[in-house]
Amino acid sequence: MKIKWRLSFLIVLIIVSGLSFWNYTNRIFDWDMPGYIGCLYTSKYPNDQDKVRILTYNEIRKEAPEPEYKDILGILNPPDKARQVFAGNTKAFSEQLPYFQIKVGYNFAVSALYTAGLTPPDSVLMLSIISYFISGLLFFYILKITFPENYFLAGVITVGIIILPPMTYMSRISTPDIFIFQFLLVFMIGLLQKWEPWLMFLVLFAIIFIRPDYIPLTLSYLAVKGLYEYYKNKKLNFSFAVQGFILLVLYIIIIKICHYPGWKHLFYDTFIHRRHFISGPPPDFGAKEYFEVFFSKIIYFKKVTLTSLLLVGLTFWCSKDPWIRICSLLIFTNIYIKFIFFPHSSGLRFFFGFIMMLFVVFLWAAGKKYNSFRLRKIA
Repeated sequence: MKIKWRLSFLIVLIIVSGLSFWNYTNRIFDWDMPGYIGCLYTSKYPNDQDKVRILTYNEIRKEAPEPEYKDILGILNPPDKARQVFAGNTKAFSEQLPYFQIKVGYNFAVSALYTAGLTPPDSVLMLSIISYFISGLLFFYILKITFPENYFLAGVITVGIIILPPMTYMSRISTPDIFIFQFLLVFMIGLLQKWEPWLMFLVLFAIIFIRPDYIPLTLSYLAVKGLYEYYKNKKLNFSFAVQGFILLVLYIIIIKICHYPGWKHLFYDTFIHRRHFISGPPPDFGAKEYFEVFFSKIIYFKKVTLTSLLLVGLTFWCSKDPWIRICSLLIFTNIYIKFIFFPHSSGLRFFFGFIMMLFVVFLWAAGKKYNSFRLRKIA
């Protein structure tokens, strides 16, 4: 059996490596890249924002295909006036950077690759490729845990996941989505193998350090876990409250240090009007404008809704274990918490990590039902 598992892993390794190379050769230079390169240069030249802006766009121009560079500049048809201003005005560009600087852990990883000798654009894009590669191997690991006797199924499902369009797309662009995805998979591994609370806390800490907007997931998990433990043992475990407090403090510190404008600014600039200067007109909108955006977007959220409901339904059908069902509902709820704050229905990448977490919970339930599932560490 070990030989078969090794052969299955080798095949997956070859396929993931080949796809990683293909993704790199088809990498995309998109609007997010100037933001993260700007963060990189800001840490290097904190007192010279003109130099930061000029270096950012010069470095991208050296490597980006002309159509993609023109798109970043906002000079393709139809023209994007906001991007034109960001490229040409230092104050406008600098005021956008807090939206990107808040992903502290992601920017730290980009800086590490840059220090290792990569160019700024390659530092951003290679991080996505590396994260894609690691995510593929982590998913295989998860399948080996949930289906320890079925090496063929583990290989097939892993390959099926890594060739999904959202996976390959996220690995080709300069965003933290695929980078955080690998940490969400580590969190799921800890959930499956019942890691100690403080080890799980380290994973949650890393998730917030990379993407502070995952604070609802981390705090809701700790709350639900604490209540479930109390229900089982009739004893309060205050460590979950302490962990939640530490994560909340970390979140607040990141917000303050990065001078993050806040949710209202993000919502206004994303869904109502992208302001050229954040320090200019305030993001004035009320409940009426919010719900107009919300209901216009939720109509196009059908694929996520149907997929999520199907996975929750299959999980409940496969398992009567209360903890498995709670985990499924917890993740499902967090999909809609995120949608309430950021109803970007056309951006599947924003919700893909949650959907895959739901899928892992379903595999957990299916493994227990059909394959004499047993949690164990891989030797």
